[in-house]
Amino acid sequence: MRVVAVDTGGTFTDLIQWRGEELVVLKVPSTPEDPARAVIEGLQRLHPEGCAGLTVLYGTTVATNAVLERRGA
Repeated sequence: MRVVAVDTGGTFTDLIQWRGEELVVLKVPSTPEDPARAVIEGLQRLHPEGCAGLTVLYGTTVATNAVLERRGA
């Protein structure tokens, strides 16, 4: 099974994936106006051959960071 874990933060979107014995880590700039853009960019960079059959585990620290920094509504 091919699995990529994604975390969207305020500054960077992080992607990690085990490939055999190797842990692949990628950081791309977050896109707060459309967080999916950064996720898609990262997935395309990790898998230029295509993402068919890929399982994506997604999480975000945006709300947590806003609470800790006392920003937002």
